Amino acid sequence: MPTVEIMGIAFGQGRIVFELNDGRAVSTPLAWYPRLFNATPAQRENWRLIGGGEGVHWPDVDEDLSLEGVLRGVPARQPRPADPRV
Repeated sequence: MPTVEIMGIAFGQGRIVFELNDGRAVSTPLAWYPRLFNATPAQRENWRLIGGGEGVHWPDVDEDLSLEGVLRGVPARQPRPADPRV
């Protein structure tokens, strides 16, 4: 079985769409990825494939997403709020 890889990325209607080499397009809510959600359109469009298409890196916002995580439906971890006692 051939390896599934990301071929392209698109954004629209509050979603990020991952275009795969097997013909599928998988979308997830952009809100799952706060760094991308809060990024400018230009920052979102500045991405590169990593690991031969196993993931995507956005250098302007220091975000990396793996295809495995996307297919499993795993949102980005939310930062922990600062402890007000510190």
